[in-house]
Amino acid sequence: MTSNYDMLGRDELNDLEAILSISNSDVDEVIHAVRANSDVLFTWDYERSKPALIKLYEKAKTSQWNAETDLDWSIPVDQEAEVRKNQNANKSAFGEIDLKGTVFSTWGEDDWVKLGVEMQNWSLSQFMHGEQGALICTAQIVETVPWIDAKYYAATQVMDEARHVEVFARYLDTKLSGHYPVNAHLKMLLDDIISDDRWDMTYLGMQIMVEGLALAAFGFMQQMSSEPLLKKLLRYVMSDEARHVAFGVLSLQDFYTELNSKEIRERQEFAYEAAVRMRDRFLQQEVWERMGVDVKEALTLTLADPNRNAFSGVLFSKIVPNCKKLGLLDAGDGWLRTKFTELGVIEYEDWVDTGAEYDSLDAVSQDRTA
Repeated sequence: MTSNYDMLGRDELNDLEAILSISNSDVDEVIHAVRANSDVLFTWDYERSKPALIKLYEKAKTSQWNAETDLDWSIPVDQEAEVRKNQNANKSAFGEIDLKGTVFSTWGEDDWVKLGVEMQNWSLSQFMHGEQGALICTAQIVETVPWIDAKYYAATQVMDEARHVEVFARYLDTKLSGHYPVNAHLKMLLDDIISDDRWDMTYLGMQIMVEGLALAAFGFMQQMSSEPLLKKLLRYVMSDEARHVAFGVLSLQDFYTELNSKEIRERQEFAYEAAVRMRDRFLQQEVWERMGVDVKEALTLTLADPNRNAFSGVLFSKIVPNCKKLGLLDAGDGWLRTKFTELGVIEYEDWVDTGAEYDSLDAVSQDRTA
């Protein structure tokens, strides 16, 4: 059995020293190169043979939107005012934890508001970087997937992802107050997905894991925000993301029934490692560095906050049911179920899978019909 150390480089899930030892060493570089090792596949079989993917492709063609004309970029955004509106600035970011004796015990309202601003800048920056990862991975899927129906759909997703990078970059540049470089844990995961030579691992890593978490996070942020431009932006991005995750579920469901137990275990381990990398990413250590506080002290409080743990769990509400739909949760000896239980996210296993719900999240079609 592969150990946590073999997969994550540490034995204990919450080993802060090990988590913080992973850093982004080229934050000042504009270009980051990753060697992709996969074969490029042509298929001479043009028969449309996968009805679920045909339906998804047709939905994608009619649900395209234009970031320039479908969003009102003239809406003014007062970021600080929005932060004050959406949080009680006098309330700690650590819930009910006693902050006596910590640096945060001396913080006033302006400090908490500044933290809220930096967290928003950080969150949208990481979503932007993740969307570029999805752009590259989906272009890779067009090259590597062996079915013509999947190539057709993946081509529409390339356009979707380009649009997502565009809107997040524009919102950060014109409405907010600063970018953050890509988080080291997210970067490591994207590198692993892109460099794996098995085409289905690109699906699993990006469509199921990264996009699944993004879909849940966008939904949470969309509900919490009162800023109209961001709310519509996220609603439309979610409309696309739901199709993307469904693409992964519908493409891998039959394929995974053909794999042997060793191959399935490799997919389970990949899913678990991706889940932990994404959880570590949301610890936001770069924000604490920019705020000038001791990162380890802040993260110790973060991990101890039950409200934070509940929020982190919700981020996996799309991933767990989709892994169950793919048969990964209970395959073999149920190893992935055990690991998701340790992560505290198994409670979401019976939530609706995205292959069944993507049509209901099509905000673009809903608005056009209205």
